[in-house]
Amino acid sequence: MARPREFDPDVAVRQAMELFRRHGYHATSVPRLTAQLGIGTGSLYAAFGSKDGLYARALQGYCDDLIEVLDQDLRTGSDLRTALRGLLTSLVTTGTADPERGCLLVRAATERASHEGTVEQVRVAMTAVENVLTEALRRAQARGELRADHSPAELARFLTSFVQGLHVMGQTRVDRDFLADAVTGALRALD
Repeated sequence: MARPREFDPDVAVRQAMELFRRHGYHATSVPRLTAQLGIGTGSLYAAFGSKDGLYARALQGYCDDLIEVLDQDLRTGSDLRTALRGLLTSLVTTGTADPERGCLLVRAATERASHEGTVEQVRVAMTAVENVLTEALRRAQARGELRADHSPAELARFLTSFVQGLHVMGQTRVDRDFLADAVTGALRALD
């Protein structure tokens, strides 16, 4: 008879997510995972199938959270420019405060570019980010906050790329003023 699971898999996924964000996939070994999660190797494999299985769950949780927060931030802001400035400034602040933590999506795209499943997860997440931004830009255009000759889809693609670039630049430990200037420049695309 199998022993009942003595850990919460959702908590384990969250803890693993933080390890993968901070250290990447390759530097996060199974012994490091089991030590951090407080579980045995057998329990890890029984719950997630493999390190890859746990990574895929952690990446999916990260992407789901990212998209939910992005959508919520862009829906609750007073106007699009203010909401975007707040969102981008927050990325700069968190990125410069703890550059080693990084963005799991960026790490996945760069570190696991040859892993088909990871590439697909990243592609789906980036498309979802782009869709959230496109809808926010369309709402702003309908409210008169964005000129009619701007393409919400093109601007969303630019902003999706820019956000990922902010994450990368934050990990290179560039000066906060550099990133703040970049945010100001990016917001000019809305003029």
